[in-house]
Formats: sequence, C-alpha cells, structure tokens
Amino acid sequence: MKRIEEVTLLYEISKALNEHIDLKKTLYKVLEILSNSLDLVRGTITILNPLSKEISIEVAHGLSKTAMKRGKYKLGEGITGRVIQTGKAVAIPKISQEPLFLDRTASRKTENGREMSFICVPIKKGDRIVGSLGFDKPYAETYSLKNGKKLMSVVATMIARHVINLETIRLEKERLKDENLRLKDELEKKYRITNIIGNSNKMREVYQMISQVSKSNATVLVRGESGTGKELVANSIHYNSYRTKNFFVKVNCAALPSNLIESELFGHEKGAFTGAIKQKPGKFEMAHKGTIFLDEIGSVGLDVQVKLLRVLQEKEFERVGGYKTIKTDVRIIAATNKNLEDAVEKESFRGDLYYRLNVFPIYMPPLRERKTDILLLADHFLEKYSRENHKTIKRFSTPAIDMIMAYHWPGNVRELENCMERSVLLCDGEVIHGYHLPPTLQTGRESGTFSALSMEEAVANLEKEMIIDALKNSRGNISLAAKALQTTVRKFGYKANNYNIDYRLYR
Repeated sequence: MKRIEEVTLLYEISKALNEHIDLKKTLYKVLEILSNSLDLVRGTITILNPLSKEISIEVAHGLSKTAMKRGKYKLGEGITGRVIQTGKAVAIPKISQEPLFLDRTASRKTENGREMSFICVPIKKGDRIVGSLGFDKPYAETYSLKNGKKLMSVVATMIARHVINLETIRLEKERLKDENLRLKDELEKKYRITNIIGNSNKMREVYQMISQVSKSNATVLVRGESGTGKELVANSIHYNSYRTKNFFVKVNCAALPSNLIESELFGHEKGAFTGAIKQKPGKFEMAHKGTIFLDEIGSVGLDVQVKLLRVLQEKEFERVGGYKTIKTDVRIIAATNKNLEDAVEKESFRGDLYYRLNVFPIYMPPLRERKTDILLLADHFLEKYSRENHKTIKRFSTPAIDMIMAYHWPGNVRELENCMERSVLLCDGEVIHGYHLPPTLQTGRESGTFSALSMEEAVANLEKEMIIDALKNSRGNISLAAKALQTTVRKFGYKANNYNIDYRLYR
C-alpha cells in the first residue's frame, strides 16, 4: 500500500472516530473503512474481561451476530488469546496451515476456495492489554504482512481510547447486573415466609395460607388492623410466586388524592387534564407480568372502583384521556384495615368488586391476639436496632418484660418496633429497663389517661429492678452484686430481704 494511500486511510479513520458519539457505531465505521480500503473479508475488535479473563468479540465486520457470540477465547487460547496475553502482533500467511488457529466463529480457513491470511494486533492502555484488532484478507504473495502489522498497530493505537471506554461500560453493566441479581436474591431471602416472625397458632395459619396461594395467580385480600404486617404478607406472596423475577409495584391508595388516583393506577395521555404535559404509563402497565399491591383498597372512590373491576375481570383498561385499550397480565394483592362488608352495605364500596377481591382472604391477627409472639418480635427489634446503633444491649429486665407483656399494643407490630427503637436509643447499658420504655407501657394504659406512681413506689420499683439485674449478672454472688451497685453487702442484703428477693434463685 502506498504511503499517500495510508495517510488518506488514517485520515478517514481519524475523522470517523470523531464523527459519532456512539462508541460502537464509531468502531463499526472504522472496520468498514478498513475493509473497503484494504480488501478485507472480515474484521474484529475483541475485549478482554479482566475479571473472568475471557475474550469476546465486541465489534465485527463481515460476521453474523451468531458467529460473534461463538467467538470467545480464554487468555492465551488460540491466536487472539496469545496476542492479548503476550502483547505481540501476529501475522499468519495461510490460516489453513496454522494449527493454533481455532476458527471459533466457524467462518474461516478458506473463502470460496481462496486461501486467507490473518493479522492480529494488541490494543493497549499503557502496559495493559485491553483487547485486539484482527482482520482476514485473501492471501496474496505480493502483500507485505509486515507492513500490514505496522498499519494495524497504528490503527489499534488510534481506536484504543474508544475500546477502553467500551470496556468500562461493559464492566459497569456486568457490575450492575451482578448487583441487581444480588439485590433480588436479598429481597427473596428477606421476604421468605420464614422471615415473618411469630410461632403462635394464628400466625401458623397465616404461613400455611401464604404457601398455598403463592404459586397461583389468585387475587388475594389481606385484612387486619393497621401495623399488623399486611405488606409483609404481600411481599412474601410475590417473592415466593412464579412472578418473582418481574416487577412488584406497591400503591398506597389512601396516600393518593382522589383526583389523581385514576391517573396513577392507569396512566394518562398527553393533554388529558391540566398539567398532563406528556404521556405517562400507570402502575398497572409497570406491573405487567408481575404483581401489584393495592394497600388501603377501602379508600378508593366508586369511579375508580369501576375501572378496577374491569381490570380484574377483563385484564384491560384505558389511560385517562385515551381510547386505546391496553391489555395487562397483573396479579392483584389488596389490603385493607376497614370492614368492607359494612362499606358494601353502606354502598361506599361496590359489592361486585368486593367479591372479585375477596377470592382468597388472609387475616392478619392483631398483636394482642398473639401474645406468645410479642417477646419474639421484641427480641428481633432489639437486636436490629442495637446493631444499627452500634450498641451491645443483650436483654430486657424482668420488670420491662412484664410491662411489654401487659400492654395491649393498639398500634400492633409497628408500635412495638417504634417502642424498641426508642428504648435502644435511651439505653446506655446492656439491659433495657422499665424506665427506658414509653410512659404508655409503664402504666399499661394509653398515653394521656394514666395517673403517675408515687415517688416511694417508683423508687421501690427501680431499686428492686436494679437488685435483680445485679444478681443476674453476678449469678447470685451478693458481694459482686453489691460492688456493681457501689454499695455494701449489708445494705444490699437488707434491701433484697425487704423486696423478698432470694439471691439463691439466680445461681
């Protein structure tokens, strides 16, 4: 190839490299220019994955997508693998006579009876090899492979920056893919049925119902008071179903204004109402092939209930302001803390929608009906918030346990969790005491209705609690317990005797 032609070729390549923002388009254009100028049959740009040490074809000219997928090599494997491993360019006059040539793409050796030559040069970033540039050319005695190697090495230097950027993008995609899989795996672990805490008979019934309905497409209605864990049940059903790989969309119907809930659920067309400056897909479109969780379904207005009924029956809807019917395959899980039967009687909730939703009802019992679960949950939240706040709180004192068990928990699990978080923040030792708990628990009544203990009673309760804890920590050793409370053995024994505390019970 003449010097002037080489300069023209390099100029065209330089121009192409600055023409497109799209990295792959740019490299495809470079291979096309090389092919047209040098009578190439095929050209490839490969990238080395530094983590897996696998080499794959990223951009190619004259190869099908299927052939590109087949073109994978390990570091040091075949001609391409050796070029990337050693960093040295290779020129093969006749491919058919080279035993190291693997032909992974199944498209070489000879082309319509013609013998093919192959040149492969490394693409470098400093001392690091990131990939290779290779091309096939019909064999010709007059063609100087040495000059071909030099020219390709110059081109490889020119395109190196683009290849390095492609490598970075690919690694970032793989990292995001791995992160996505990890997060999905964590979600599935987090929302396993076994991760809902409770071993009472009522909770065992809930677990059984979740396992029965998860693998089906049945509509589920989760009922129960606020704070009982209805959303946890919905999560468990989705992440244990066949739809777990698809979207799980949550909508709190009570949190949406009545004039926006229809647009939020079904989407709207541009110009459908004031402020609708562009088309917006709704939650049902986003949840296609997945699950939608409609929390507080009882707060939805009658006009939206008609559309919900249609989605449940016909699996179709229209966007607000639109005429095109959109088909959707969505599993619906609804939740409510309202009495829907009363709402149906009062005609504030459609009867036909109620029966459509109530295919498989699951009732979440309030905390006061599952007393045996209270301490399990309290221990779980104690461990969780101790870890979050970098504290080493080991247990509850006996009076604190009595207070927790005696309380009626109107806010259910949510109130218990908030209570445990507050107690952990207030506690500066290794034990949660009664005085770390909210006033509502200390009186056993709702806030604002309790009458305070007398000073003598409060002091007596505190002294008794401290003596019991000291004996527990010292395993019934009075001397150590007295020392921990910074008092004498005589005073400690006198106080313990007054409160009928037997030190031998703690040995």
